[in-house]
Amino acid sequence: MKVLVTGGAGFVGSHIVDLLVEHGIDVVALDDLSSGNLENLPTGCKLYRVDISTQNVDDVFRIERPTHVIHLAAQVNVSTSVQKPLLDAQTNILGTIRVMQAAREHGVRKVIFSSSAAVYGEPVYLSIDEQHPLNPLSPYGISKYTAELYLKNLGHTGPAFTILRYANVYGERQDDAAEGGVVSIFASRLRTSQPPNIYGDGLQTRDFIYVRDVAAANLAALTRGDNEVFNISTNTPTSVGQLLTTMLSILQV
Repeated sequence: MKVLVTGGAGFVGSHIVDLLVEHGIDVVALDDLSSGNLENLPTGCKLYRVDISTQNVDDVFRIERPTHVIHLAAQVNVSTSVQKPLLDAQTNILGTIRVMQAAREHGVRKVIFSSSAAVYGEPVYLSIDEQHPLNPLSPYGISKYTAELYLKNLGHTGPAFTILRYANVYGERQDDAAEGGVVSIFASRLRTSQPPNIYGDGLQTRDFIYVRDVAAANLAALTRGDNEVFNISTNTPTSVGQLLTTMLSILQV
């Protein structure tokens, strides 16, 4: 088995690379380093600095001949998707199509796609399961859902797929400037003795999932869950205020 991880130098991608290496799996990373960091990758991991929206993607598949692809490379900022919807679509939709076409043409057996709970939009009911109505509220959510549809359609004549819809991922290497990285933002401010900002009453809830658990889900999907969709979350709501209280307690502040 040889696994190509797109977005492999990023926050989540690099943890997946680490876990695959720990399990003795042959890994190649692809990342344009627009948000990823070379230092996130383990020593010796081969990296192709390639933008998934370009034809160079096909060259990587032709050279490396991966058997499996874990596709994380994406534009993940919601506000950027609102301000620059063409950029968002170019990366998240057209880039995914390029990856899928290359996978089909070069004999890849399976593609694991990192989607997002943003495809659901405003919850109609809780807890959100995989049958929940899909009503994305942002271009980011729309582009992720559209990519899912392309993946399912191209899967009829190409490799198997598994779609993983992530909740709010947190953990080491998360950028404290990341839009959804409230844990890393709070940690950064607390480390520098700055008061964290909470907007509203702090009762708004999130489902926080640790990045190594997300990596474990991707590892499991290499051999299971063909042509299925899974929410990757704890199914446990945590309010932003509760999160801050917990962090203050840990730090004994």
